[in-house]
Amino acid sequence: MTTHVEFKNVAKTFDGHTNVVEDINLQIPRGEFLTLLGPSGSGKTTCLMMLAGFESPTEGEILVDGKSVQDVPAHRRAFGIVFQSYALFPHMSVAKNLAFPLEVRGIETSRRNELVDRALKLVQLEGFGSRKPNQLSGGQQQRVAIARALVYEPELVLMDEPLGALDRQLREEMQYEIRRIQEEVGVTMIYVTHDQGEAMVLSDRIAVFEAGKIKQLAAPITLYEEPDDPFVASFIGENNRLFGTVTHVGEALCTVDVDGHTIQAAQVAEDTSPGDKVVVVIRPERVSILQSDHSLSNSQEATVLSITFVGDHLRVQLDTCGNPDFIAKIPNIAGHGSVLKGDKVNIGWATLDCRALPIR
Repeated sequence: MTTHVEFKNVAKTFDGHTNVVEDINLQIPRGEFLTLLGPSGSGKTTCLMMLAGFESPTEGEILVDGKSVQDVPAHRRAFGIVFQSYALFPHMSVAKNLAFPLEVRGIETSRRNELVDRALKLVQLEGFGSRKPNQLSGGQQQRVAIARALVYEPELVLMDEPLGALDRQLREEMQYEIRRIQEEVGVTMIYVTHDQGEAMVLSDRIAVFEAGKIKQLAAPITLYEEPDDPFVASFIGENNRLFGTVTHVGEALCTVDVDGHTIQAAQVAEDTSPGDKVVVVIRPERVSILQSDHSLSNSQEATVLSITFVGDHLRVQLDTCGNPDFIAKIPNIAGHGSVLKGDKVNIGWATLDCRALPIR
């Protein structure tokens, strides 16, 4: 796949001293859905604003189709842009809102009407063209904002927290709609969010930001199953964290001492050596409460501190390996009531279900 957008050694400072974005190198293939994910202040929106042309890099350059856009003003970059605020013209009908960017570009009336009808069909709002924005629900208004970004058939669409104003159920519905639209049109889409679940549903790849840097760039399943950084492991989904010292290193595996307990884990860093400090991460759903005939490589004693019913599973808080906040998720199936608060239990997980991440 050809590279559509490229960040080359991009940095940004607003005060001349502190970089809010630092040494970003990123290649985005044509037609990819890439999400920039991270907490507030991590630099993800600044990267989007630099690509859009609303901010300029302090260092490095941004290329689109191999050409630098440093000197191209925002209005000439011709990218579709969707923000959290819908920014629809309240006095215009839906159709006129969509036609406006086409009029600005001097597109003739017949072609304009054709593109507006196509955009409304794309977001499943046929028949809504004559309505005003205040006659639409929040989700419908967001669909119009997306349609307006796509109406002139741009090759690149940028979205900055576009679902932030919607309630949870509507957000979830719109996530699938945005993904459907992107796949149908085949446009390159760069999406900013702090919501990890949203990023997992939407993306081909996710760039996880922390403190102005990309900590890991990978497909959602890779970030979830194979995080290679402690921040990524804690930010994507839920992970139990056990801090310890490496005592033995094998081929792709290592042994870790955690508060006197021995744990076998997948070794992430190739240069891991005995004596290194690591954090072992284990997903709660990979932790089992063991019967006597278990065959898992990691087995530890634990005390049940609390049990919370969460619908499809039980969330069990355990005290084990010196960590009183260790969580196991037990499926809500027959027999789960055999575990009670205060019980002493054995828990376990497979070696490849836990990863020893270096503490830098």
